[in-house]
Amino acid sequence: MQFGLSESQQLLKDNARKFFAGECPMTEVRRLMETETAYDAALWSKMAEQGYTGIIFPEEHDGVGLGTVELILLMEEAGRALLPGPLFSTVALAGAVLNEAGSAEQKRKYLAPICRGEARATLAFLEAGASWNSADLKLESSGGSVSGEKLFVTDAASADCVLVAARDGVFLVQARGSGVAIQPMTGMDATRKLYAVRFQNAPAEKLAHPEGLARGLDIAAAALSAELVGGMQRTLELTVEYAKARKQFGKPIGMFQAVQHQCADMFLETESARSAAYYAAWALAEKSPDAAEAVSIAKLYASDAARTVGNRGIQVHGGMGFTWENDVHLYYRRAKASETALGDAAFHRERVARLVIDAESSLAKCT
Repeated sequence: MQFGLSESQQLLKDNARKFFAGECPMTEVRRLMETETAYDAALWSKMAEQGYTGIIFPEEHDGVGLGTVELILLMEEAGRALLPGPLFSTVALAGAVLNEAGSAEQKRKYLAPICRGEARATLAFLEAGASWNSADLKLESSGGSVSGEKLFVTDAASADCVLVAARDGVFLVQARGSGVAIQPMTGMDATRKLYAVRFQNAPAEKLAHPEGLARGLDIAAAALSAELVGGMQRTLELTVEYAKARKQFGKPIGMFQAVQHQCADMFLETESARSAAYYAAWALAEKSPDAAEAVSIAKLYASDAARTVGNRGIQVHGGMGFTWENDVHLYYRRAKASETALGDAAFHRERVARLVIDAESSLAKCT
């Protein structure tokens, strides 16, 4: 295992930071979050030109063919820029599931347009009363169609197709097809819109390898952890800048030990979450036996750490942290929304416990 980034990986990370800073500064973020979908076609086309929409997908499907580590680096920079729109839902979530669960023909038909930037997608998973555990799903298919309701579906209004996780498989439904109704839901993060999607005998195509859903969700959870890390990093930077500029009693508040301790704790949380996310990405890329456990550790730590960093950042800013003009609260909103997405810390702690118990049981049977 390499403990540092390769030259090409560092170049990707640096270029992504420059791209997002130039094409989607905070003024653009604020403009897009006020729109209905937070999606901008011109920005999406530019990301496709950079290869971001096909970063982890095979070259045979017009992808770039890079690995999970490269995806994590991209999502970290997207999180730092508070990127609005469907990059996460299309590439890291629905795209990852489609790549793992679809047949070669289904990938050619649905994944290739995503790689070229011609289509967007999302995953509909959660239902009323259900968790991120697939055993809790209730929706089932019937004769090539699906019926039921999914909640908290990200970026559904800007998607061309929706992957629907059901009890008996994973299905692809055209978002603008018959039998599909998309209604906006109130969400904490205005840069990532949430929707309720109702299906009424909506025509659906079953993906060939539904067992790939689990790995696809792991890739998405690792990517979301990295996005949280990027947001934490930017919150830390904004807080340190403010602590250097804001003065009390004739000197910057950053000179006070209590404020220094807050910033030091923020740094510790950010770096620890980054290490966990990077390891999860490496474990997934190498198909390590502990990949699922590493993903859960990364997500549970990032979920808690992002909330803590946001709390401390706003506390150092004082009353300024709550004002609409300040950007810190926008990162805090993203952190709170992402904390529960793909399973909160409690969910993943339980998952780690189950994985450890199952591993010990298997070892006991072998001996």
